[in-house]
Amino acid sequence: MPTLIDLRRRIQSVRNSQQVTQAMKTVATARFKKAHRLVVERRPFWHVFPDLALALSQPPGLARHPFLEIRPEKKIEVIVITSDKGLCGAFNSNLLATAGAFLEKKQAAATVAVIPVGRKASAHFRRLKYPVIKSYAEGVDKRFEAISQDLKRHLEHRFFFQQVDAVYVVYNEFRSILAPRITITRLLPLGGEAAAIPPDYLQPDWEPEASRIIDYLLRFYLKYQLQHYLLESQAAEQASRMMAMENATKNAEELISDLVLLLNKIRQASITRELLEIQTAVEALKQQGV
Repeated sequence: MPTLIDLRRRIQSVRNSQQVTQAMKTVATARFKKAHRLVVERRPFWHVFPDLALALSQPPGLARHPFLEIRPEKKIEVIVITSDKGLCGAFNSNLLATAGAFLEKKQAAATVAVIPVGRKASAHFRRLKYPVIKSYAEGVDKRFEAISQDLKRHLEHRFFFQQVDAVYVVYNEFRSILAPRITITRLLPLGGEAAAIPPDYLQPDWEPEASRIIDYLLRFYLKYQLQHYLLESQAAEQASRMMAMENATKNAEELISDLVLLLNKIRQASITRELLEIQTAVEALKQQGV
């Protein structure tokens, strides 16, 4: 049975850990509010713009843009977006497991390469057999603009010169505070069946010329879709960390209650034992006639 001093030290240690988890929850809550605001404000644009961009990109009589060229998937690149830090529950482990299953499936028919975004993804794929084309392992949450711009340039070059036939993104999409949704989406080529032009769609009049505007439009689309995935992942990460730290704080409180109860039982047992010893001594002295 532990001694009283051991229990007091353990209770103090758990209280210190509880203060840390409470502080981390506060920080995660503030960061989540900021990330959630950015996601909610921009979602209408992200959800409407893809269909608009794809519809505008297919005027009659114009050569099909390279971003819309659907080829047999012989060479594939997969962007996997995780967090830089841990302490966010199963946020990273669930996503990496899903990404691993997806890569195994695709590897059966194509050559697969990986672009990890986030320290956890970089460390994970460094140990695996998949070739890593590029890696972003530090400060992802502070470099959304720079990372999306660099990735856009990389993917443009690789796709234009047919060094890759398709690009997929695996990320956590923010749906609720309780649980993010792991999403696998095809980034390139754009379109597919969803890009069909509605029969009542009216083509715009282009000025100065359609090809230049469409090229700029699709490059713009590519960059901001990448930024969209990064921001969604950031909001989901902070929500997961907030919930993980809240659960850790509650568990610490329950553990402290159990330890205090055990401490009181041991102390009460010690007091009872001392009282019994005193009473026994008194009875012995009475019997001896003292």
